Amino acid sequence: MKKLIRILIFTEGTILMHKGALGHKREEIVVQIKNKEKTVNKYESYIPIKNAVKKLNIWKDEGAEIFYLTSCKKSEDISQIQKVLQNHGFPKGKLLYRQKNEEYRDVAEKLNPNILIEDDCESIGGADEMTITHIKPDIKKKIKSISVKEFGGIDHLPENIQNLLSYNNIS
Repeated sequence: MKKLIRILIFTEGTILMHKGALGHKREEIVVQIKNKEKTVNKYESYIPIKNAVKKLNIWKDEGAEIFYLTSCKKSEDISQIQKVLQNHGFPKGKLLYRQKNEEYRDVAEKLNPNILIEDDCESIGGADEMTITHIKPDIKKKIKSISVKEFGGIDHLPENIQNLLSYNNIS
């Protein structure tokens, strides 16, 4: 039996966006985040970015084990993100979040995924805010890190998991 490929994918900004972003260009959405647009914290109304549901279902069908990572820390917000994932048809997968005193890197290091997909955190400071930046070097070298433009979606990523594992991460 072949080993499952574990994919950890960030939710907000990578595969989900606030409802107020609908119909706006990626650059405009980044500005909305910086300006704290009114729907940014209404997690129950979040929507998929482009064809994220389709792409993740393809990877799941190929045998990937999907894990989601949310920025939310409050239980009610985490529940809302979980409902959004379910209601929009995202493949089943565990929704991970930071516990008290944890950073994103702690969550990622515990899981030790084969692939980590996250956005470039443009609206909140860039690479310094990305999960992969803070992962211990010995663990980081075992993870295929894929960075996508914030709110740009994952549609451009390969459908084949082996191609995803060798994807040249130039945005």
